[in-house]
Amino acid sequence: MKLVKYNQLDPIFPSTFGGFFDKFFNESLGEVNRKFSPAVDISEDDSQFELQVMVPGMKKQDFKVDLTDGRLTISGERKVEEKKEGKNFHSLESQFGAFSRVFYVPDNVQADKIEAVYEDGILKITLPKAEKKVNKALIEVK
Repeated sequence: MKLVKYNQLDPIFPSTFGGFFDKFFNESLGEVNRKFSPAVDISEDDSQFELQVMVPGMKKQDFKVDLTDGRLTISGERKVEEKKEGKNFHSLESQFGAFSRVFYVPDNVQADKIEAVYEDGILKITLPKAEKKVNKALIEVK
């Protein structure tokens, strides 16, 4: 994982006054062929891993989830609605465009039992763990 300096105020308030005008006059509100990276929460318990991908405003058929050679790829595209009906947007902060996220899956995941459910703007992917095999033997002392 790489740590990158993050300026929380940058998207709203650029660091310079000139940057504010550049942002206001030069950003294209019609730019829809962007890529974005949705937020993903990953949790684990004794029986499974769970990924929660935050992608509101999509439909379940907009996603592609693929597991190949231990790599779980989640991809899709969120499209802009073309209904304008007299609206003039002054700011458009919603993220649109294609996305793809890749995660390496541990060996103890049961690939044939992975499930994905999209509900309330969250894509939940459950990766069940294989049961641990305990090699236990009673050895007789002679």
